Amino acid sequence: MAQRYNTLAPFHAGMDFWRIALEAQTVIAFRMAGMMGLWATRPQEMTRMIEEKPAAILGAWCAASAAFMAGAAPAGVMRAGMKPIGLKTAANARRLRRLGPRPICG
Repeated sequence: MAQRYNTLAPFHAGMDFWRIALEAQTVIAFRMAGMMGLWATRPQEMTRMIEEKPAAILGAWCAASAAFMAGAAPAGVMRAGMKPIGLKTAANARRLRRLGPRPICG
């Protein structure tokens, strides 16, 4: 039995891409504000932003490879590869958003 092609799969992959891009820009903005003393980031945030990337890239590569080997369509491979990165960007954005702005006076 042949697999049915999901005509909305490229759309969903594109939406995942834009969500991850928006979250990544949000994280960058929070971290830059933290470097300027405007956002209440922790001191280890600068190290964390470098250390987390290799693990996220490896996770994305492994997930995309597994989807490809399982015979997923191109959009499915793309979505599988973006999922580990999307989980990381969402967690970072949520964590940094909760810290809030640093009080300017007092």
